[in-house]
Amino acid sequence: MSELHPTLVDVLTNTFKVPAVELRPEATMDDLEMDSLAVAELGVIVKETLGVEADADSAYKGATLGRISQFLTEATTAGAR
Repeated sequence: MSELHPTLVDVLTNTFKVPAVELRPEATMDDLEMDSLAVAELGVIVKETLGVEADADSAYKGATLGRISQFLTEATTAGAR
């Protein structure tokens, strides 16, 4: 699992009140009942906290939590170079 997975889980549980038990690596935003507005807000939070900017619909909407965590790790690692 990605090193940023705990950060993503923290945001989803504390900001969006998604039950932690539902946050499996294979879960998608649809599985978590995150609508387009919530996904867009997640994108803003990620940009503000991690400095990773991405189109929320393409980067997060259809992806699994595992893939989102991997994307965030790769983006922050690339930005640190």
